[in-house]
Amino acid sequence: MRNDTVLGIWLMVATTFVFAIQDGLSQHLASEYNVFMVVMIRYWFFAAFVLALATRKAGGLRAAARTDQPFVQAFRGVLLAAEICVMVAAFTYLGLVESHAVFVCYPLIVAALSGPILGERVGWRRWLAIGVGFVGVLIIINPGAGVFSIYALIPLASATMFALYALLNRYVARRDSAATSFFWTGTVGCLVMTAIGIWFWQPMSAPNWGWMSLLCLTGAGGHWLMIKCYEVAEASSVQPFAYLQMPFASAIGIMVFGEDLRLTVAIGAALIVSAGLFTLWRERKRQRSR
Repeated sequence: MRNDTVLGIWLMVATTFVFAIQDGLSQHLASEYNVFMVVMIRYWFFAAFVLALATRKAGGLRAAARTDQPFVQAFRGVLLAAEICVMVAAFTYLGLVESHAVFVCYPLIVAALSGPILGERVGWRRWLAIGVGFVGVLIIINPGAGVFSIYALIPLASATMFALYALLNRYVARRDSAATSFFWTGTVGCLVMTAIGIWFWQPMSAPNWGWMSLLCLTGAGGHWLMIKCYEVAEASSVQPFAYLQMPFASAIGIMVFGEDLRLTVAIGAALIVSAGLFTLWRERKRQRSR
């Protein structure tokens, strides 16, 4: 297996940049059209991308779909589709800056839930990091600040859903390949979103069809870059750079959508990222000691 850490880092940087553009496009389209419709069309292209990849692998679609844990795989697909809808809704209420500042806590939720769900040991240092991270979340949410504190729970719900999705990825990976999980993610999500989104169809203007096409391309392109990233480098080496999606998305929010970066958001996000990086470092150290 190839191991090129430098190339992997650059691929992860490119991945986060493309996903940040995707988030900006999602915010624009969801502010004018129903969230379910936007996510549905995005999933149509995503499913086509997944099927195209599956047909190029040995064994084709049948091999990609083969699993002895179909209910867990299907639940993963439904969970990710729901999480995307919730996060896109967060963009419309809070914007990119504050949504990503809260969402970035998901690795800490993964660490907190890895014990009860996967049976992994979580030491006191990681629990301390989790606590520091959630202090950062509280600083951003600012309980008692009125309407904003309520809306800030939307990206927090999205982060929790995505953390559960990530844990289920690790769970199914014990018996299924990444190609199989990717296949179920795209196809189940497409079926679910079509069943819901088709009822919210709205005519779309020609310019926005252009933006929608770009959204679909960035979605597929971002996933392709991520796949290549994990093909050439160890996940523990490149994962810290996934945090770059937050500053990239925040820059788009500020420059394109005219959002503001509040001091409390910056302080809270810095605490969360620091705690997350410490958690990743501890995980890497634990793996090396095995």
